Amino acid sequence: MNVAFVIPAEAGIQGSEASEVTLAPACAAVTDKARALNISDALSAVTSIGFHGVALAMVLYLVSVGLSVTMGLMGFVNLAHGVFAMLGGYVVTSLMTRHSVPFSPALLCAALVIALGSVVVERLLYRRLYGGDELGFRSFPAFRSFLILCGAALVTLLWLGLERTRFGARVRASVDNLRMAQSVGINTSRLFMLTFALGSGLAGLGGGLGADLLSINPSYALDNLVYFLIVVAVGGLGSIRGPFVAALLIGVADTGFKYLLPELGAFFIYVLTMAILLWRPRGLFGRA
Repeated sequence: MNVAFVIPAEAGIQGSEASEVTLAPACAAVTDKARALNISDALSAVTSIGFHGVALAMVLYLVSVGLSVTMGLMGFVNLAHGVFAMLGGYVVTSLMTRHSVPFSPALLCAALVIALGSVVVERLLYRRLYGGDELGFRSFPAFRSFLILCGAALVTLLWLGLERTRFGARVRASVDNLRMAQSVGINTSRLFMLTFALGSGLAGLGGGLGADLLSINPSYALDNLVYFLIVVAVGGLGSIRGPFVAALLIGVADTGFKYLLPELGAFFIYVLTMAILLWRPRGLFGRA
């Protein structure tokens, strides 16, 4: 038996109009939600880039400021500086994994071991190069937050130590006028030894703290030396705040560019470095 259903034309028109009226608010709601998600994703990306970029900047600063000390205050270029950072990372990871030493004691031990070891190296090797005889874990945001706070505290302590203490004044005086410093009784040989140990200890501290961001391997020194030199060159030799500002700039820019344009790698960092050095050849805070 065949049954036919007849739908009035008016009912069809009314149904279509009702459907359009019903779907319009739904489409608008979906569009608003999509826009909200895009804004949320953009804010999340910016926050992530900024946070992880600053964490990387603290590692670059902790290692590079030691190089800035030896290059700027002592007038000595130590291209093996990255080795001290690598050794610091090895000491921390070895103490924690093989001997179950907690992180904080392992970190302090690494800084002390590298600083003391660098004294021996400086006495036997480096003093000859700059005229020593004559100059008399897994990544957690909490850890990276600690890294950022640690870097901020260190830059404050270093600035106070080298700009507001007698030790810092003696170092600057010895660099500016060596013979005059010696004539007023400053033991420049011991002073430069302590300065070299300070720079190397900071490198070991940075290597240990940054093992989560810069993987520790036998090629660590060569792989990261360019970044350390860029931070020192952009910040300016002999400056404490210079490498800090440069590390922030390079760390955030490197993280952002690698996140947004990973296929170009570190290309933008080199362009940024050349632009800054063309503008200020001595770096942002370099000494005249």
